[in-house]
Amino acid sequence: MTTPFDAPSPDDAPAGRDANPQYVLPLVVRMERTEPPGRTDALETSARAVLTLLDDPRVTDPDGEWAALVVAWTDGRIRKVVRRARGGEWRKAGELPGITVTGAGAEVRVFPPVPLDGWPKELAKLQVSGTDLEETTPPAAPEPGLPVLWLNPELEMSAGKTMAQTGHAAQLAWWRLDEAQRKEWAGNGFALAVRTATPQAWAELTASGLPLVQDAGFTEIAPGSSTVVADHPALRAG
Repeated sequence: MTTPFDAPSPDDAPAGRDANPQYVLPLVVRMERTEPPGRTDALETSARAVLTLLDDPRVTDPDGEWAALVVAWTDGRIRKVVRRARGGEWRKAGELPGITVTGAGAEVRVFPPVPLDGWPKELAKLQVSGTDLEETTPPAAPEPGLPVLWLNPELEMSAGKTMAQTGHAAQLAWWRLDEAQRKEWAGNGFALAVRTATPQAWAELTASGLPLVQDAGFTEIAPGSSTVVADHPALRAG
C-alpha cells in the first residue's frame, strides 16, 4: 500500500493495480459560454490544482480527511477525469468538498478521489466530451528556471484530455521531489508552464530520464502513448 506522500512501487505493475478498487480524481473546469479560459491557462491551472490537492493537509496528514481516499486512488489505476461546468452547475460543484485553483482567467476545481462508479450526482451529470478550448494569445517562451510540462507535438488531444495529462505529469514530478523541493514549489504557488515541445526537443526529453506520462489509452489516444514530460529544474540537478 502507498501513502499520500509516495509513488506506487515500480514493482506494482498496472495489472496488479487493476485488482484493487478503482478510484478517479475529478477535476471540473469552469467554461462559461461568453468567457471560456484560454487553452494553455486551463492546462497550467489543472496541473496546479492536482499539486495543490497533493500538498493539502487533508491529504498529507495521515489522519487527514482525504488521506485514505488518495491512498486508495494511488493503489489502483491513477485516473483523472476532467468535466466542464458553467453557471449553476459550477456553483453546485463548488458546494462539494474540494479546492478551486485559479489561473490568469481559468478556474479549475479539484475534488478528493471518488469510486470509479460512485461519482456525486452533481459531478456525474457534467459533460466530459467536447471539452476543448482555443488560445486567447500565443504562449510566450517559459521563464528560465520555471518547471515546464512539455506536450508531445505529434498527438492531438482535446483540452479536457490534455488537462488530465498535465495533471499526471505534475504528479509524477511531485513524487520525484524531496520534502524541501516540494516546500519550495508550494511556496511559489506551484508556478509552472505548459508548452508543446518541438519534435527534436521531444526526442531528447523522452530519453532524458525526466518523468514521462504514458497514457493507458482509455480515451482518445492509443494505449502507451507518451503524452507529457515533466521538466522540473530540481530533477535535472547533477
